[in-house]
Amino acid sequence: MIKRVLIPVLLIGLMGSVVKVNAQKEKTVDEIAALVGSHPVYWSDVEAQFAQAKAQGLTGDPYTIRCQIFENLVYQKLLVYQAEIDSLVVGDDQVNSELERRLRYYIQQFGSQQKLEEFYDKSIDEFKNELREPLRQEILSQQAQGKIVESVKMTPNETKEYFNNIKKDSIPIIPTEYEIGQIVKTPVVGPSQLKEAREKLSTLRDRVVRGEKFTTLAVLYSEDPGSAAKGGELGLFSRGSMAPEFEAAAFSLKNKNDISEIIKTKFGFHLLQLIERKGDLVNVRHILIIPKVSPDDLALAATKLDSIADKVRADSLTFEKAALRFSDDPGKVNGGLIQSQSSGNTRLAADELDPKVFFVIDKMKPGEISGSLPYTTEDGTQAYRVLYLKLRTEPHKANMKDDYNKIQEWALANKKDKVTAKWIELKSKTAYIRLSERFKTCDFKYKWTFTE
Repeated sequence: MIKRVLIPVLLIGLMGSVVKVNAQKEKTVDEIAALVGSHPVYWSDVEAQFAQAKAQGLTGDPYTIRCQIFENLVYQKLLVYQAEIDSLVVGDDQVNSELERRLRYYIQQFGSQQKLEEFYDKSIDEFKNELREPLRQEILSQQAQGKIVESVKMTPNETKEYFNNIKKDSIPIIPTEYEIGQIVKTPVVGPSQLKEAREKLSTLRDRVVRGEKFTTLAVLYSEDPGSAAKGGELGLFSRGSMAPEFEAAAFSLKNKNDISEIIKTKFGFHLLQLIERKGDLVNVRHILIIPKVSPDDLALAATKLDSIADKVRADSLTFEKAALRFSDDPGKVNGGLIQSQSSGNTRLAADELDPKVFFVIDKMKPGEISGSLPYTTEDGTQAYRVLYLKLRTEPHKANMKDDYNKIQEWALANKKDKVTAKWIELKSKTAYIRLSERFKTCDFKYKWTFTE
């Protein structure tokens, strides 16, 4: 039996678009496999996801896997189609913020931006340009999907009934799970570091004014890894695409090669030079200097955390109270526990953990707290943290006493799937959906009505 695969669209957009698919893909890259309203699903989309699924170790009948991938893509396009009907809107800020977050994650997985770019032979800017619109559509589809199931709830009785209907020999085995807390200390960049960064950029501005090439200085000194190698050039962008302060400075430049004053955003200090304007679009190059947290402040954060950890070990302070009082992490309101981004659950399997976290807690006993550890926050800020192993479970068959939350998640997902199935059945009768002959013999999960 083949497990159904629902692969995140952007992940495949990032990985699948650059997977080294064979020459067959090149020949069929423009073939339309399905059309949902005005939104096409290309054969190359299916092949890219199929190649990625195989790379992730999925096995089974190739045609069946392609059918599952194809159905998922058609469903995503139907959601986008519905989002347009409902006039749902996704702002540029939301798209750019999510794009940056995901790219940081991928860079972290590869170890560095350079390794990511070398592996796929694409620059970060090329990734951004290729993925911005697919991501916008993904967010739109998520909003539409959320509206479909927003009223679906699960009562305790329904959860119990769902579990009781699982055949005894089909009750899943729950692998080892962990509940892990963290206390994070993020040092604030001090006035001297802010002054140092601004003065460094001011010196570079003076050099440009005196006639040195902006592009050369950007390559040598800019700390924006995505644009420095290209002389700081960002490419054409519209309003709403950048940090407000950056955007205001960019659109205030009037003539080619005009230089901005030094501006500050949450990323650091910027110097801009106008390349061109085209209607409502502008292209600039910039030099970014990022203020650094001082080594002394980082060391002080580590020392404070070690002191807090000592108090927890001595039972003079509970971990939960310590997290609430001292942590700079938003999760401190939840007792400092790390949560699953998808479900919000605090019980996490090993494959849901950051490898750096697992490497530490795997050697710990429940109730133990680590020493201070270097940590980079989601926005790239240097920090320190301590980790606390609250719980480690043993592998076991799922049961209502120990695994109620997980069983409730399964039951809720099952109920939402039934509601989704009914929605697809109804919507596909009124939407224009045509599909290629390639997929007319697929055994689809949902009941579709296709346009002849």
